[in-house]
Amino acid sequence: MHIDREEPVGNGEAEHMDEDIKEDTPLGDIPLYRPHFLGMVRQKAYIFDGDGSFYNKDWDFAEPKENEFCWYHVELPKINQKLPLFAQSLIDILCPPLKLQDILSLVSNGPLCSNVNGALVFRVNSPGPPTSNYTFRLAARVTENSVITVSLGRVPRLGFSPTSKSLLSEIPSVETHSSGGPPSHNGGDEKEGGGFVIREHVLEFLLTMNHSEEADNPVPESVSNLVVHIIDTHVDHLQDVTTKLEIELDSVELELDKGGFALKKQMLDDRRFPKMHLNLQRILQVIAHGEQVFPRVKEKCSSKKWFCSEDINSLEELIGRLRRLKESVGFIANRVTAIQAGLDSWQAEQINKKLYYLSFLSIIFPPIVNHHWSLWHECGRSSMDRAKEPLRRNMASAM
Repeated sequence: MHIDREEPVGNGEAEHMDEDIKEDTPLGDIPLYRPHFLGMVRQKAYIFDGDGSFYNKDWDFAEPKENEFCWYHVELPKINQKLPLFAQSLIDILCPPLKLQDILSLVSNGPLCSNVNGALVFRVNSPGPPTSNYTFRLAARVTENSVITVSLGRVPRLGFSPTSKSLLSEIPSVETHSSGGPPSHNGGDEKEGGGFVIREHVLEFLLTMNHSEEADNPVPESVSNLVVHIIDTHVDHLQDVTTKLEIELDSVELELDKGGFALKKQMLDDRRFPKMHLNLQRILQVIAHGEQVFPRVKEKCSSKKWFCSEDINSLEELIGRLRRLKESVGFIANRVTAIQAGLDSWQAEQINKKLYYLSFLSIIFPPIVNHHWSLWHECGRSSMDRAKEPLRRNMASAM
């Protein structure tokens, strides 16, 4: 059945058209609207010859030749959209040849590793706001000669690029400053003394990465190599986010050591550490998904004749890395809890000081108030007595 696809319409028109659709309308007759963010979805297709070379290819899902295999990657934008809209964009891009069951298995939340329509499908999609840096979605559909992957946002080092473009293959040199003047290079692209000038912020960025660049990726020679590469980049991505969070925690601890009352109060008001703890829990959830899925992927791939035994060992190493990463995240979570406990103790101490001052003032001021009250009372009685004195004299004289 052919489904007509219409261009986007206004919200009012769409609501009016939805009201006109009756409950007994066949599912295939309901018009399908293109998501307005469809132009933000990135697509990349590669074809590998099996001998260590790769080429960009058209998005045509054509059957590869012998010893060749294809990889189609879809990168969904990190914007606040509902899950059905992401599913619609995948339907527009991947159907045909994929079926609805394939789309649902790729876009749904939660862990999965299963055979769907003759292909191995696994996903580690965590629930959460798509715009968050701690929400991870990665799903793959693997066959003997093709791989289709879907990710939320960019996954570092997932793609491939020529080795000649790698910054890591250059000979670096530090930037030099003239006395009282600006750096002697222009934009960091010039070479001084035969070395590539690298700036401090670039070094800082590279030090937060636990992997090389895309240009240094070994080109897979089989589908099993590609599957290992995809899972490897996912683990690297988790490691990168964890490293950045740990660096942020180190800087916050340093600020707390140097800061005073205002800084600590600001951190308590901003709920800095509870938010950090929540982000760590999201990372732990993604790691837990990987601990459930990747051993099953290894088990299912070990029964495939086209999956190399060396790549089975590589999957086992990645599972071990994931478990060690879980321990590291647990240590960071303990640090966050300890810092938050220290701030709570400091806040309780400040409250106790205020209560102490109030109790001290209550001890000093009540006697003064009572003294003034007694003076006022006595003065009031004296004035009343003086006012009544003439009346008493008149009564006495009359008698």
